[in-house]
Formats: sequence, C-alpha cells, structure tokens
Amino acid sequence: MEIWSNLGALMASIFFIRTMVKEYLPAELYDHFALLFSRLVKFLSPYITIVIEENEGMRTSEIYESVQIYLSTRSYSKAKRLKLNKPKNGKAFTFTMDRKQQVTDEFQGIKVWWTFHSRELKQPMHSWSSISDEKRYFELQFHNRDKTRVFDTYLPHILAESKILELKSRHRKIYTNKGGKGHSWTPVVFEHPATFETLALDPELKDDIMQDLTRFSQREMYYKKVGRAWKRGYLLYGPPGTGKSSMIAAISNYLHYDIYDLELTEVKSNTELRKLLIATTNKSIIVIEDIDCSLDLTDRNKKHKKESKDEPDPVAGKPENEPPESKVTLSGVLNFTDGLWSCCGSERIIIFTTNHVDRLDPALLRSGRMDKHIHLSFCTFPAFKVLAQNYLGVKDHPLFQKVEILMEEAQITPAQVSEELMRASDNPAAALEKLIVALGRANEKAALILPGFSNGGEFNSGEEVNNSSADKTPPDSDK
Repeated sequence: MEIWSNLGALMASIFFIRTMVKEYLPAELYDHFALLFSRLVKFLSPYITIVIEENEGMRTSEIYESVQIYLSTRSYSKAKRLKLNKPKNGKAFTFTMDRKQQVTDEFQGIKVWWTFHSRELKQPMHSWSSISDEKRYFELQFHNRDKTRVFDTYLPHILAESKILELKSRHRKIYTNKGGKGHSWTPVVFEHPATFETLALDPELKDDIMQDLTRFSQREMYYKKVGRAWKRGYLLYGPPGTGKSSMIAAISNYLHYDIYDLELTEVKSNTELRKLLIATTNKSIIVIEDIDCSLDLTDRNKKHKKESKDEPDPVAGKPENEPPESKVTLSGVLNFTDGLWSCCGSERIIIFTTNHVDRLDPALLRSGRMDKHIHLSFCTFPAFKVLAQNYLGVKDHPLFQKVEILMEEAQITPAQVSEELMRASDNPAAALEKLIVALGRANEKAALILPGFSNGGEFNSGEEVNNSSADKTPPDSDK
C-alpha cells in the first residue's frame, strides 16, 4: 500500500509540473513535452489497456463481435449515449455505446472499464473524390494486479456469455429437407410457443428432462475427457396426442437450438444422409418423427421369425408414402446417429419419435444412440392441472376433485383434454363439466374393449390400456 501511495503522490507532482510547463513554454516546445509526458504517464500508471479492433484484415474480428454483444446488455443501463440497432435475425432491439462512452464492469472481484472509440478514415480513390470509413475499436482497461485473472477468467467469460446472449436474441429456425435438392436444408423461422412451463407433464418427469438437458449443454469438456462426441439421443414414445411434438418445441425453446426436421423418405441414399448430417450446425436438434413409419427399421429378429414361417410381415413392409428410389438402410441410420460421421459437429441432440416402440430394431434404441427414453403416456391429474392453468387460467376449482377421481381410470390424452377445455375456455365451470363427460365416455369405452385389441394397426382404447397399465420401457432406457 505504501508503494501505491508514493506512486500517487508522484503522479500528482507530474501533473502539476505539466500545468506549469504549459503556461510558460512556447506552443511548439509544449507539443514535444506533451508527447513525452503521455509516455511517462503510461509507463508509471498501474493500469493496463487492451485495444480490440473491429477488423482483422478483410474480415470482422470475432472477439470484437463477442465484446459488442456482451456489452449490449450492460451499456443499456450504464452508458449515457447509445446507438439503437435491430439485427437482421434478431427478435428485439439492441443497444451499443456511442463513441467515447465508457461503462464499468465487475466480475468475480475484477473491476474493468470499457470505452468505445470511433474515428473517421479517408481513403482517396481519385483526385476528385474520397470514400469515408470508420475505424472502430474497444479499449479495455484494468489494474495490473488483475492481469492474470482478466486473461484466464474474464475474457473467456465474455466469449461464453456472448454466445448465450446471441442464441437468446436471434430467431430460431426449423429446417426441412423435403422438397430440397440433394443434401440441402430449407429454413423457416420457428416461433412455437411451447415451453416446459406450459407442457402437460408430471412435475418429476419434467424436472428430470430439464436437468438432463442442462447437464448436457454444460458438459463440453466432460465429453472430450471421456472421448465421446458431444451429442445426446432422446426417444419419445407413446400414443398419439401425448405431446411428442410439443416436447421437441419445448426443448428447442429451452436450449435455444435450431431444429432440423429430417424426412427420411426424401433421402435417396446413405451417402445423401451423411451429407445432410454434415450440413447441420452446432447447437441443433435433429428430429426424425414417426421413425417406425419412415423406412423399414423394424426389429430384425421378429422379421426373421416371420420370414421362416413364410408369413407376410405387415409391419416390415415399406410404407405407402416411401419413394421407391429411397435406398437408406438401417445400417445408414445407425451410422448417422452413432457412427464416425456423427462426430462432425458438436452440441447436437438427436430425437426419434414413435407410437410403436416395440416395432423398432433394438439396435436403434441402445445407449449411445438413444441415451434417454421418455414415455409420454395418457394425461394424469398433475398434467391436467397444467392444462387447466394454460387454457382456463385456474389453479383450483371445486370440480377438480371429480376430475381427479375419473382420471385415475380414464385413458385420455393431453390433446383430448386440451380440446375439451378449449370448447368453453371463457367459462371454466362449463369447460370442466364437458371434460367430466368426456372422461366418463372414455371409461365406458375402455370397459367395453378388450385390452390388446387393435383395429387396423391404429391406436384405440384397447391398445392404449395396454400401454398405460404396463409402462413398458425399451432396453437400455435411461429414466
């Protein structure tokens, strides 16, 4: 402390001398003195200044862009003069500092000062004209004692934080390969409103999924340490109308990832499938919905048994909507999800959905491909309460008790519950009465149909009984 106190006294003396010199020296001599003085002050100052310029040759510096994004949230409340921007793919306005504006930032006990500078450059192209341009840069100033921590923790924090802010501020997109040429993806803006808060799920299952997603997104170094590609597979299975598509949208909104909706029937070969994989970006969700209906990916053991009996296999046959020229094989899909090419990119989630998990080949379901199996079944009372809050705006009602009793026996999907609540959303009592009637019908229908009976391979009440009464979990499931 004594050293810094003495240094402060010395600096005060130097500034006093500069004032006296300015008053008595001629202007031409003072300019030389001012230059020497500024160099001396910089030499004696305990502060370090780092300059981060906008351009690196012919391209924009990634560090500059990261700093600009990072400071946009801080300059809004701290700077006195701001610039208003609306990025092309951004959802909202952003603010940046005007020139010569300064903001203070603190991180883990480190105090720094950011200053934005901009000056005009003139580059003559002809004797009669010139093109004006600006040189923009940030200055980062901090105390010399914090030098190590600034480089080791603060600057990496800025890069990480800016990536998160950029993801949150931009429009997410959903891509499809349907109707495209070759291995191309066609994007549109994705604005699905589903979130985990509005999702009709039991609270324990919802918390488990959210914790798993958060853990995955924060474990880049762990995946590198154990020698695994930074990806994770989810299998969503259960009857139609149980919220599989809404779950995918909620995951996208939770992680701020883009979605790639892969239509396998549009892919003509395994080679084209690999090209589509390479064309996806990091921080994305690759989705194959109704995978049991896309291609012949059924259980090979069951297929061999039926072939040995010379019986036709109605499940293993090609779907009617599959183009005859498609040559994507089970092996190609397996390599897509867990082969050598699957590591070309990072922070990806691969999601399969199916209504008939028992029809899929076990190789598709093992850990490493589908790491977490999520059974989305019929509506439970806790899930109903979420829907009642969403559609009716009520957290409790005298009719809830009757709904709870009926829902213990009824097999009704969240989609069916939502439809009943929407019929009289402006009158909660009337909507709940309609739901009670629907639950009564579902109970009567379930009592008349034998468990396991199916009609034309479609889900009906009998098949739904089989799924809800025995929560069958595929091999290697992660619950």
